[in-house]
Amino acid sequence: MTSLPPGWRETHGVVAMEVQALGESGASVLRLRRQCAEDLFLKSEPVAALAELPGEVSRLRWMAGQGMPAPRVVDAVTEQGRHWLLMTAVPGQSLAESAKRTPAATVALMAEALRQLHQRPAGECPFDHALAARVRLAQARMTAGLVDEADFDEEQLGRTASDVFADLLAARPAKEDRVVTHGDACLPNLMAEGARFSGFIDCGRLGVADRWQDLALATRDIAADLGDEWVAPFLASYGVEADPARIRFYRLLDEFF
Repeated sequence: MTSLPPGWRETHGVVAMEVQALGESGASVLRLRRQCAEDLFLKSEPVAALAELPGEVSRLRWMAGQGMPAPRVVDAVTEQGRHWLLMTAVPGQSLAESAKRTPAATVALMAEALRQLHQRPAGECPFDHALAARVRLAQARMTAGLVDEADFDEEQLGRTASDVFADLLAARPAKEDRVVTHGDACLPNLMAEGARFSGFIDCGRLGVADRWQDLALATRDIAADLGDEWVAPFLASYGVEADPARIRFYRLLDEFF
């Protein structure tokens, strides 16, 4: 995917495009270099029944209206059988990138960013990720063949999606502690400039859900990237004790997205 929607190259002064990532679903991210202007980022995915990009556009526009730190939508269209999102860059580097930041500083930044997000009034967020709906969507993605069994976490590797889905149903918690969540709260999706948190990226799954939707993925990433010993300091900084049952459930749920 190297072309742009008609007129975008000229309108935005694009002089070069650099591929940043290519997702399993066919979604792609490019950095657009511009002459005498700040870089922009382009995200695109094929038009499909379960495409996520239109939802990300809506979420970024809502976040901008709330003054939340995230990319701003420059333009969004559906052309050439694809959804296209053009957005501004968030300053700084992701929490997964900076080699100069200590693990202690990283977990403190992540805890503070998620705590502030989770403190936002849930009733003002229009994106409802009620657990029943998320489980139905997980099943729909499995039925559509969108679940990559080869990309499962180590604990689930070698299993079928249907087996993992059965475990998911059995592990479903009876209650939800509902807050505004990022939905994919991994180290690469939180940005910092120096010692300051600068914003969230990849916000297509933002919505009101159990806070452990974010904390389960955050602790998984911290353990993998920084070491198991940094999980407890992260949770202490955030202000909760570990909930192994919810952690397991929301990691299972993430296998379907």
